[in-house]
Amino acid sequence: MSDVIFPEGFVWGSATASYQIEGAAKEDGRGPSIWDTYSHTPGRTLNGDTGDVAADHYHRWADDLDQVAALGLDAYRFSIAWPRVQPGGSGPVNQAGVDFYSRLVDRLLELGIRPVATLYHWDLPQELEDAGGWPARDTASRFVDYTEKIVGALGDRVHTWTTFNEPWCSAYLGYASGVHAPGRTEPAAALAAVHHLNLAHGLAGRVIRELAPAAQLSVTLNLHVIRPASESAADADAARRIDALANRAFLGPMLEGAYPADLLADTAGVTDWSFVRDGDEQVAAVPLDVLGVNYYSTTLVRAWDGVSPKSDSDGHGRSAHSAWVGSEQVEFLPQPGPHTAMGWNIEPAGLTELLLRLHREYPNQPMMITENGAAFADEVSPDGAIHDDRRIDYLRRHIAATHDAMTAGADVRGYFVWSLLDNFEWGYGYDRRFGIIRVDYDTQQRTWKDSAHWYRTLTTTNRLP
Repeated sequence: MSDVIFPEGFVWGSATASYQIEGAAKEDGRGPSIWDTYSHTPGRTLNGDTGDVAADHYHRWADDLDQVAALGLDAYRFSIAWPRVQPGGSGPVNQAGVDFYSRLVDRLLELGIRPVATLYHWDLPQELEDAGGWPARDTASRFVDYTEKIVGALGDRVHTWTTFNEPWCSAYLGYASGVHAPGRTEPAAALAAVHHLNLAHGLAGRVIRELAPAAQLSVTLNLHVIRPASESAADADAARRIDALANRAFLGPMLEGAYPADLLADTAGVTDWSFVRDGDEQVAAVPLDVLGVNYYSTTLVRAWDGVSPKSDSDGHGRSAHSAWVGSEQVEFLPQPGPHTAMGWNIEPAGLTELLLRLHREYPNQPMMITENGAAFADEVSPDGAIHDDRRIDYLRRHIAATHDAMTAGADVRGYFVWSLLDNFEWGYGYDRRFGIIRVDYDTQQRTWKDSAHWYRTLTTTNRLP
């Protein structure tokens, strides 16, 4: 590989999420979220793990930000816990919660690091779920009120405001397959959630534009790279159908102001989409300064023959209920290795493919890789070091793939490694480690893995080690 050098000004960062790292679940006025309820429900998470303590970032945030600075990062992507700021999802703010994020942002600025704040990374206040959750239109209104309060408090100190992280997961895993909080399995509700997340994004985006005009506006999508198993028309149609649910259900409203017609037709047997009101789709299309792209692996589909055992290897957790609403005739095939500890195939070329597709379809839309990384069963060697060569290889190849897309014309402005710290990996509890910094959950000690040292070389030189 010849030298891979990134341009001056390319942003290097790392990312975290509130419920995955903060802990302090019942401290300083924080209310319960759907993930508190879900993780405390027997059988929902591996080993019954919860985010009650997690990486204890709520108490160790200053030390953790020193790690961010030591890594030479330009930006730090974190999420704000809605129930910490507004415990029931409505009403006055909890000042202790606002103050926590205010201190975080101020310290990042003191360190010369851009704060990239995600308003919603899945921790919906439980009271709002009890009132209907994302399938209810009122939740979008509540989100706008929350946005007004927290953006009003943190103002232009935040460099980039991200409305949502992976609304695909919130809608389909939360309300269709039930493998994420709140654990519901209601296909029509999942599609209503898709719409109200899109609507909330557009409404909140307009609030951010008004209250923080100097800030950048973004959203982060986990866009799927979907490949048909053969060149047959049936397999091509299976890929088209999944692309509509996975990608165009969000790209359409957010970037074009309309849902794709084939999505509405494919799902007509599930819902009539009457929850979409006149003008909603145009509201969703608030102009973005940057589109956040999360990428981990690819997806292989084919048309199911309806007779042989159906494969459901979509990489999104085991459930008797499908996340893929209205697509019972599509099966998801296992893919050749190597795989990460999540069982996800490692395919850097998929990232190049995705970025070039986005560049082709939305040529004037700048992008950032807002999550990319890998979980492996890291071992602490006798000398206390963590030699995570496979993670370094994963990162090197995916960052090179990003550079390939840029060389071919894609406007990619930055890359955020997932994750800064080992953390609560949702349904997998503490069993899967994504961090470039190891967390000993018994002592909360942080230890740089070899990948952290490797990443620091990259961030401080712009040259791929």
